[in-house]
Amino acid sequence: MILINQNFTKMPKSYLFTEVGHRVSDFKRAHPEADVISLGIGDVTLPLSPAVVEAMKKAVDEMSIPETFHGYGPEQGYPFLREKIARFDYNDRGINISANEIFISDGAKSDIGNIVDILDSQATIAVTDPVYPVYIDTNVMAGRAGKPLADGRWSNIEYIPCCIENNFIPKLPTKAPSVIYLCYPNNPTGTSLTHSQLSKWVEYAHRNNCLILFDAAYESYIQRNNVPHSIYEISGAREVAIEFRSYSKTAGFTGVRCGYTVVPSSLKGTASDGTTMQLRDIWLRRQCTKFNGASYIAQRAAEALYTTQGQQQTAAQVAYYMENASIILEGLTHSGLTCYGGIDSPYIWVKTPATTSSWNFFDILLEKCHIVCTPGAGFGPAGEGYVRVTAFNSRQNTIRAVNRIADKLGHIE
Repeated sequence: MILINQNFTKMPKSYLFTEVGHRVSDFKRAHPEADVISLGIGDVTLPLSPAVVEAMKKAVDEMSIPETFHGYGPEQGYPFLREKIARFDYNDRGINISANEIFISDGAKSDIGNIVDILDSQATIAVTDPVYPVYIDTNVMAGRAGKPLADGRWSNIEYIPCCIENNFIPKLPTKAPSVIYLCYPNNPTGTSLTHSQLSKWVEYAHRNNCLILFDAAYESYIQRNNVPHSIYEISGAREVAIEFRSYSKTAGFTGVRCGYTVVPSSLKGTASDGTTMQLRDIWLRRQCTKFNGASYIAQRAAEALYTTQGQQQTAAQVAYYMENASIILEGLTHSGLTCYGGIDSPYIWVKTPATTSSWNFFDILLEKCHIVCTPGAGFGPAGEGYVRVTAFNSRQNTIRAVNRIADKLGHIE
């Protein structure tokens, strides 16, 4: 008899984006003539920048010559990339992060899921609601989430509402959890926290001995000066926070796969016998056992992003998507929909009309407008009554999608 991890039997049968994909596929089979535009899953559409492509070609050529061929690389990542990250993403912003505190991976999602390996099995979890599903699902898999409740929550996880009633600024936890997940700019709501608002979370973590897992995958989309690009801009964050970053949305690496995690040497945890240990060392030990490192070619591609040409080309791609976000925000608002986000983020969080549920509005947009969004209910109970729209399609399709909503649905009350 093959015994399975019983925690998997507690999980929803389908991952949110898998369910969206199934529904869209079914619709296309039933309506092969439909010209469906996807503003749902957060995948990019612009090609890789020239600087990145040239770096990848050069790396491939190196792999064809015995003298420059690369086999297994260091599990923490090649120094040439970690040193660039430390300088350009942190030191030049006045943030004290060293290359030795940076771990290259195949993407932020992987690290966010894998980080639970180094947490105690009884660690208590807090998340903002709505929430990126990976934060919940990985803790369900690890047995920390407790039992599923009728309202979609889990018994051992504290959900902190992040909704219009509190202007999308979540209150601090009430139960002093071991671990707090924060994502800013936020996925899915597209909203952000200012320096002073994020500072309260760092102060709370210090007072209550909490670890903050800070997902900064969308920091390159920040437009306003009072919104931090890194939690380490906040005094004291090095002692309480791990930060995750990704090149997927910043530079179109969704298919290339490269990101990184920062675990400061000053961040420490306590073992059951009272011994104090650096989380950096524990994470390194985990990575050495379970990960063989991101590919050399992907890391050389990421390094090219820090050249003058790479920075200029990446900034142009970000600006392109943010212009799409502005078009969506303005167009949907003009059609009578209430929208949030889209200023420091490529996501727009759209209130569904009247009492229409998230999945019902998903169906309406798909069937009447041939547009794909993501139902807010899939991000947690507080996401019900909203849908998420992304700015990652082409300019032409973005404009066409906004016009379709205006034409097919009219002015929504």
